[in-house]
Amino acid sequence: MSDEAYMQIALEEARKAAEAGEVPIGAVVVYEPIDPGTRRSLAEPRIIARAGNRRERAKDPAGHAEFVAMIEASRELDAWRLSDCTVYVTLEPCIMCAGLMYQARVRRCVYGASDPKAGALGTLYQINEDERLNHTFEVTAGVLADECAEELREFFANKRKK
Repeated sequence: MSDEAYMQIALEEARKAAEAGEVPIGAVVVYEPIDPGTRRSLAEPRIIARAGNRRERAKDPAGHAEFVAMIEASRELDAWRLSDCTVYVTLEPCIMCAGLMYQARVRRCVYGASDPKAGALGTLYQINEDERLNHTFEVTAGVLADECAEELREFFANKRKK
């Protein structure tokens, strides 16, 4: 599957979150083990976790979609390292979520809309490429950015009407 196809699935999670009254942000974690020597895939990529925002429902400040999905992925793999994983998320991760990606040693993050107020993977900070840290990871920004941003704009426009 392409980055766009995985982002569509993350958008589905964002829509479910919106239906539950949450800010519409969705995330998907894709596992694809790679042979370190040959850099060849050892298995077909597969989704091992998906989530939407749960901050309001769970009364949890860490209830961000990508944070919840990474915790679920760790449980699925029975490991704290997510080094064979790509995290797809509809909005650029904040400092907390980018920090968890660093701590979990993700291989890559793909996000949709940039976040000018809190973005930590390119907009305000570049946690993924901070050479002072002992792990860096690849970031692909702007995948289905317009669709991801539209979900957020529509959600907040509807909230203001109420």
